[in-house]
Amino acid sequence: MSQYPLREHAAETLRAHSGRRLDEISAEAVDAGEISGADLRIHADALRQQANIARNSGFPQLAANLLRAAELSDVPNEELLRIYETLRPERASHAELLRLADYLEDAYGAHENAKFIREAAAVYRERNLLRRD
Repeated sequence: MSQYPLREHAAETLRAHSGRRLDEISAEAVDAGEISGADLRIHADALRQQANIARNSGFPQLAANLLRAAELSDVPNEELLRIYETLRPERASHAELLRLADYLEDAYGAHENAKFIREAAAVYRERNLLRRD
């Protein structure tokens, strides 16, 4: 964990979702109206760096979660909410979940999330958690 926290050990490489360097984000910049919402969102690269630290520190599940988060960092919030609602038990059919996985893979290159949703679809089928029409 010698690389953690990233702000102390890799600050020069950290950027906000907007691309702005982390050291350019300050209370003064906020007060001056120079900071946007995208400046306050984490960049996928920072999540990937955190995933590497977690994996190297013996936390593979945390690393997998961080990698999935990195894949979703470019997905608009409205779509994330729709995906969340679709993944709730009894909200979607097996086919709809598989289409959602394909969509995330095709539209955003979110391979790990697609794999996760396909696994969820299989578990939902096995546990009778799919939407009943």
